[in-house]
Amino acid sequence: MPANTKHRILEASIHLFNQHGLSNVRLQQIADACGISVGNLAYHFKNKEAITSFVYETLFEDLKKILSAYLVQPNLVDFDRQLDQYYFFFNEHRFYLIDLFEIERSFPEVIVQWHEFTAKMILQIRKRVDYYVQSGILVTEPKKGVYDTLADHIWMSIAFWIPQQILRGRALDGNRFKQFVWAQFVPYFSENGWQRYLSELGPVVRTQ
Repeated sequence: MPANTKHRILEASIHLFNQHGLSNVRLQQIADACGISVGNLAYHFKNKEAITSFVYETLFEDLKKILSAYLVQPNLVDFDRQLDQYYFFFNEHRFYLIDLFEIERSFPEVIVQWHEFTAKMILQIRKRVDYYVQSGILVTEPKKGVYDTLADHIWMSIAFWIPQQILRGRALDGNRFKQFVWAQFVPYFSENGWQRYLSELGPVVRTQ
């Protein structure tokens, strides 16, 4: 039962943070959403900071799992599936990037971990680019540093597509998210890479 209650508190907190922003949610709101008293809530977490730390601990564990899904298969569908996971992750935790500056002030240790994960994400993307070059999917780097920049752009597309859609009052859609990310690769596809893109992801692309 305690573990189940902690899970309910976790889910309720994430939902409320997404709705109202991290700084605007009170313990009473979390308790009400879980159908428990504030006293019962305090039994599991002594304060909101403890709840927030638990939320981020879980958040980073989820991100680790996504990063582990790297080149499971040597094709473009492999990255497309990872993009599905990224979309679900950043949509489920949209409060994080929207409240980034507030989090930086209140939870500096979280920002340190976020920087570490950001570096890992970009490095993984850069390695994927190298693999695509070696496989003949992408052309040889046109100029030194171009593919480092490409990796940065792809990371920014993954991390910030959802927040910018929300800020612009636009609907969220997983297929459009993936189309936006893949568009970063398109100028660098070789002829073979473009044909593979159409054959491996064509059905997905044509339904977007």
